[in-house]
Amino acid sequence: MHNFRTSLDVKRSPFTLALKDPILTIGSCFSDMIGKKLSENKLTISSNPFGTIYNPISIHKVLRYAVYNELPAQHTFILHNDVYSNYDFHSSFSSLQAGHVERKVKEAIGFNHFFLKDCKFLVITYGTAWTYERNDTKEIVANCHKVPAKNFSKLLLQPVDITDSFHSLYKELKAFNPNIKIILTVSPVRHIKETLELNSVSKAILRLACHTISENNEDVEYFPAYELLMDDLRDYRFYASDMIHPSQDAEGYIWEKFKEKYFNTETIRILDQWRNVQTALAHKPFHPKGTAHQRFLTNTLQALQELQSSIDVSSEIKFVQDQINPR
Repeated sequence: MHNFRTSLDVKRSPFTLALKDPILTIGSCFSDMIGKKLSENKLTISSNPFGTIYNPISIHKVLRYAVYNELPAQHTFILHNDVYSNYDFHSSFSSLQAGHVERKVKEAIGFNHFFLKDCKFLVITYGTAWTYERNDTKEIVANCHKVPAKNFSKLLLQPVDITDSFHSLYKELKAFNPNIKIILTVSPVRHIKETLELNSVSKAILRLACHTISENNEDVEYFPAYELLMDDLRDYRFYASDMIHPSQDAEGYIWEKFKEKYFNTETIRILDQWRNVQTALAHKPFHPKGTAHQRFLTNTLQALQELQSSIDVSSEIKFVQDQINPR
């Protein structure tokens, strides 16, 4: 029988993620998905702590803030239409009150300075090579914050712009944390406002940059999230209703490939066991005090207790214990 699908064989990585390893994800909204999956599976995670950032230069810039525990320059803070924001940070850091943005930015940088110092893995997701440069300072911004377009020039990064910027960041990261491993991804989320043709140009630039970076820098590896959706799944049934973002099924498939690549057999066994317990915890009984459900709770509690030496399930244990009728 003919094989009517081109499956992507994701080979096991020499980088092995342990359940206790701190992981920081940063970049486009796809890094939120990976961060959410890691968090749901009880790993130690700082997920997109500076908000969604799409272009590589801005991603590298905020990582430098964290490395040096350094606040952005004052000219990056703006007030537009009564809203205070920062050009280097997502709009989730914006505020109607003066001083709030600076405080939120300072807290995020400070926390992630110390998190990054002990971080074992950094997952960077590039979203687009299209950027906007301030006309006054010639700095690339992460977010225009609805400031009029006349204040910016639209630019398309070239692969060398990304690789040169990464090379500088890499040296600083390794000096700060010699043990850190870096996983690069290209987001499969399409930026169709640039048109499909120009989105393809952008993704090609990002992919070439990632290839060059991973080939030329030790402790850097590429994870094929983009290829898994575009070339392996390759069907609109694996997209959400907006036809841009991956569906839940697609996210689940990519997550399973991520597990296969970076977790060893024992860790995968524990995570699969935890997934079964999660399903049990989501169960809504018709008769909570009935014998059958009480037996179900006892079995679930036993499964949680078996997991507690590997992952923190203390809140889940208490949740189940509170539902078991005292004898």
